[in-house]
Amino acid sequence: ATCAGGVWEVGSAMAPPPTTQAPWKGFVAGSTGAMLSGAVTHPIDLVKVRMQLYGACDGMPAKGASAGPPPLNNAPPGMFKTGFLVMRHEGTLGLYKGLGASLMRQASFIGTKFGAYDLLKTRMPKDDDGTLPFWKMTLCGLGAGAIGAAVGNPADLAMVRMQADGRLPTELRRNYKGGGDALVRIIKEEGVFALWRGCGPTVNRAMIVTASQMAVYDKSKGTILANSGLKDGLAVQTGASFCAGIVAALTSNPIDLAKSRLMSMKPNEHGAMPYTGTMDCIAKTVRHEGIGAVYKGLIPTTARQVPLNMVRFVSVEWVKKILTGVE
Repeated sequence: ATCAGGVWEVGSAMAPPPTTQAPWKGFVAGSTGAMLSGAVTHPIDLVKVRMQLYGACDGMPAKGASAGPPPLNNAPPGMFKTGFLVMRHEGTLGLYKGLGASLMRQASFIGTKFGAYDLLKTRMPKDDDGTLPFWKMTLCGLGAGAIGAAVGNPADLAMVRMQADGRLPTELRRNYKGGGDALVRIIKEEGVFALWRGCGPTVNRAMIVTASQMAVYDKSKGTILANSGLKDGLAVQTGASFCAGIVAALTSNPIDLAKSRLMSMKPNEHGAMPYTGTMDCIAKTVRHEGIGAVYKGLIPTTARQVPLNMVRFVSVEWVKKILTGVE
């Protein structure tokens, strides 16, 4: 067994620390690892959002500055073409739109879910051998994801809007100056509860992603340690985080697409929103664009999730190791 998520299990290849790490250490480690990985992978995330918004019912273009709405039967641009179009219309720095809000999201949402996951694991009844089975890890991941998403939704909303702003005509852009400015303006212009617009799909996605990431990482790490003879270190952590990233990308993409569209939508000339909720968004997407449309952005999602999880989990393990002796 292993040190998974900060909780050491029986039979670890390394000697466990004298006490289980406090949940606040999980929050600090999660926030640090999340901000590092988020900064590295932000351009890929922006490209993913633009691809997911292509063909949305709001009729806005996904390509960049002032391009008109795409033809109905025009195939969406791929990952590299989308990135090229962003740079051509908005400059290289356009790939980093929303970075401030992204870092806010990483610190609030991801830090909270890591801390909550560690806390839930310490409270979850263990089996007779002192370990947690995979299904209990999954339950902890579901709970941690829901808690983290509820806390981090305002920053997530600001990030998505800032990433999507470049696809709007110039006169319709929100032009937020940063994450803090976005939050203040949303409250002033739309009310405080607007900060939790799209919270439903955000919570759904977070529960799926967190359960996939955390449980698969823990299980993969334990399996590698048990069968490879390797000690807990960079190679084991990288392999386990690679598995977690692949599973998270495959399971989360449809809900992630709905989240992006719900958070970026604007009312039409009659004041009506194009989507009423997660399932309505997914249903309209399938009806108008085909079943494969719910996996728009899967390649950049995977391209982001894999390195994101690698950097995040390795960083989290490193910070937790540093914090082991800190009270």
